[in-house]
Amino acid sequence: MPGTPDRAGGGCAGRNSPGDPVVPEGLMPSHRCFPSAEKDGSRPLSMVPPTEGSLDRETWNQVIGVLVGHAPAGPDTRCLAYYNPMTLGAVDFDEPHVRAGRLGDAGLLYDRSEADFSPSSLWAEDRSWVLCTDYDLWATKVAGPPALVDALLDDAGIEALRLPWAH
Repeated sequence: MPGTPDRAGGGCAGRNSPGDPVVPEGLMPSHRCFPSAEKDGSRPLSMVPPTEGSLDRETWNQVIGVLVGHAPAGPDTRCLAYYNPMTLGAVDFDEPHVRAGRLGDAGLLYDRSEADFSPSSLWAEDRSWVLCTDYDLWATKVAGPPALVDALLDDAGIEALRLPWAH
C-alpha cells in the first residue's frame, strides 16, 4: 500500500511496497518520510540504530586497528576501558567500573556478556590518546598525537572529521 501524506510534517506515513522511491512523488523530503515505515513518523524498521554511546562493531574494530598501529607498544599497549553505566542499565553510579588490559584485546570488549557494544571510553594507560563515545550525541571523539588523528581522518573505512576547534 503506498505511503500517504503526513499532513502535519509533509512526510509520509504507512507502508510502501519494495522498490518505491525514497521520497514518494509529490512529497518533500522529511525526517518522517521513509518507504518502509510501519507507523506514522517511524524510522525505517529495517534500520537498527546503534546503541547510544557505542561504535558499531565494524567501526570499533577498524578504530582499534588504527590505534594499535600508532600505539607505542602496538597491541601490547596497556589501556583502560569504561562503559557508561546508563548503557548497562546500572543503578549504582557512585562506583565506576574501569577495565584494564592490552589494546590488542580491545575487540573482546564488544563481546562481554552484559554488553553487546563498545565501551564509551578507551584510553592508553600513559594517556597518550583517548577515545570517548558521547552517549547523548552518538559521536566518538579521539584525541591524541597528530599522526594518530591523521591516520583516522585518512582511513576510508572510518567516517571522521576534524573538529573545527581542534588543532
